[in-house]
Amino acid sequence: MQRHGGNIFTHPVTLDVSANLNPLGCPERVTRAVMESAALWAHYPDPDCTVLCRAVAEDHGVSPQQVVCGNGADDLLFRTLAALRPKRVLLCAPGFGEYERAAVQCGAAVQYHMLEMVESFALTERILQDITPEISLVLLCSPNNPTGQLIGDALLARITERCAKTGSRLLLDTCFLPFTHAVLPPLLPHVLTLHAFTKTHCIPGLRIGYCLCGDGETARRIRETGQYWSVSAPAQAAGLACVEEKAHAGAARALFDVQRPRLAAALTQMGMQVFPSDAGFLLFKSPHPLYAPLLRQGILIRSCESFPGLGADFYRVCIRTAPENDRLIDAIGRCIT
Repeated sequence: MQRHGGNIFTHPVTLDVSANLNPLGCPERVTRAVMESAALWAHYPDPDCTVLCRAVAEDHGVSPQQVVCGNGADDLLFRTLAALRPKRVLLCAPGFGEYERAAVQCGAAVQYHMLEMVESFALTERILQDITPEISLVLLCSPNNPTGQLIGDALLARITERCAKTGSRLLLDTCFLPFTHAVLPPLLPHVLTLHAFTKTHCIPGLRIGYCLCGDGETARRIRETGQYWSVSAPAQAAGLACVEEKAHAGAARALFDVQRPRLAAALTQMGMQVFPSDAGFLLFKSPHPLYAPLLRQGILIRSCESFPGLGADFYRVCIRTAPENDRLIDAIGRCIT
């Protein structure tokens, strides 16, 4: 069973549409910054990521003490759960599988809020009744992976307020948010947000992300978990360049605005049930098996059978450039004829 997208090492892949990354690739500024950091490779990296944390803090209008940098958002997810030690975690299904792994690894009980296909897997006010005083941590993703749907501003405000009333923390994964037209919610004392340059600037191989914490004490606890030198020198250099490269995610967002409806329409025309998305990827249900037939054509897509609430007939594809999307559409057409 396919656990994650992006594994191009076990099969000959010439087009990867399984990993949700910026289709415009890595900016030249970031590549240059990594190469120019070579003189630092003979030294241990700054364990506190001082310069990068300061730049991220300035970019978001928070204190550097509220910023924790890590080896990608996945690293920060596990470190955050390890630091908070929640007793019960509320997750949505379908959702990113690492959330459950991180919760179980720190000894938390997991409670699922099921997203319904009849509601197009949208998060609705039904979740409010699941946020009780027994829930230590509510872990949400906006836009959600694999559905691609944003949490509405009004609903997110109500969830945040409900968490404050029940004494629950809210951890919001916003790694795909820069690809949408939404903005970050207010950073309140009980709220934490996860971010990943790996998505917005297409550098997953460098592993660099950060967590914003509503209070400095929580950030300190997260900072003290995990390994001491958690972010390499080239990754820190890349992250700093990403902060300075502000237009790259916006350029991908403009591409998604054009290509998302085009790809969705083509998939629908081929008999797929395509679900609404605000992100740079689409979830759809296919009456035909697609994973193996597409892999034989050198195309890697994401089979969604590993997501709770989905089955082997669900797939996720990321939105790429027009020629790449055309190739995907043509290849799917060959699979179903």
